[in-house]
Amino acid sequence: MAAGTASVPSRVLLLSLAFLAAAGTAAALSTKYYDKRCPALQPTVRFAVARAVAADPNAGAAVLRLFFHDCFVNGCDASVLLDDGAAPGEKGAGPNANSLRGYEVIDAAKAAVEAACPGAVSCADVLALAARDAVSLLGGPSWNVRLGRRDARAASRDAANANLPGPGSGLPALVAAFRAKGLSARDMTALSGAHTVGRARCATFRARASAGAAGGGEAINGTFAAELREACGGADGALVPLDGVTPDAFDNGYFRGLVERRGLLHSDQELFSGGSQDTLVRRYARDGAAFAADFAKAMVRMGNLAPAPGTPLEVRVSCRRPN
Repeated sequence: MAAGTASVPSRVLLLSLAFLAAAGTAAALSTKYYDKRCPALQPTVRFAVARAVAADPNAGAAVLRLFFHDCFVNGCDASVLLDDGAAPGEKGAGPNANSLRGYEVIDAAKAAVEAACPGAVSCADVLALAARDAVSLLGGPSWNVRLGRRDARAASRDAANANLPGPGSGLPALVAAFRAKGLSARDMTALSGAHTVGRARCATFRARASAGAAGGGEAINGTFAAELREACGGADGALVPLDGVTPDAFDNGYFRGLVERRGLLHSDQELFSGGSQDTLVRRYARDGAAFAADFAKAMVRMGNLAPAPGTPLEVRVSCRRPN
């Protein structure tokens, strides 16, 4: 046995160990995981994200959204970054197609990390760090990111379609979707505050704006609905800021907009519609520090979502394909 093992090339051994890695639990993650394996990791990722955000502030929102859409589908395993393979991946799922951006930001960060620490750092960890850095670079909170994730070798379009809440979701569906991931209603409301940055396609809220014009039961400011109809015209692909006042600043403007019935998406305004989250939305609207603190804590909890035990995992060299 010893002689046979000695004859296996080192790279094959490393890949074999990666395949044997079971899905990590939150307890397996550590803020010190790469202190010796890759001490340059965090400044390397931050530099790549800072460059992207300086060129286009919306890149920060795009990276943050990638992290959400990754963790909500089979855990934080970078499966959202995989290109289609033998089976269709997550990129083409309904909530992601022609919508998710920021892949090139993670590619650049991963390439820089590979140059510094070859084969050491997972794409899932690069994405987790990039999301944190995107928020702080846009003026939001920072937090210590627990690390030690591994990357999935496959993605599931069906799982993405089934797990990601849509822009038309009501409050009960939103609460249930987050509860299914072990996240509370408070976590859900805080994490929804990520919509204080970024933009959405007119196709995702056109019905809401039109219903506002026709008295169709949407809780929407009439002036705001008219502004949306004018901004969109007949173009479903046109982009409108989720927070029209400070679209590129990570602040509590999103919640102030909800109180004024200026939530862009139906799912946004559902957080302030006479339901269970109204009191919390009002608090965040008047206290940006409270929102920032809760958001950071909720991001850590969401970042703990792990793939199911037995999922084949590895540290991918390229975030777009398995090794």
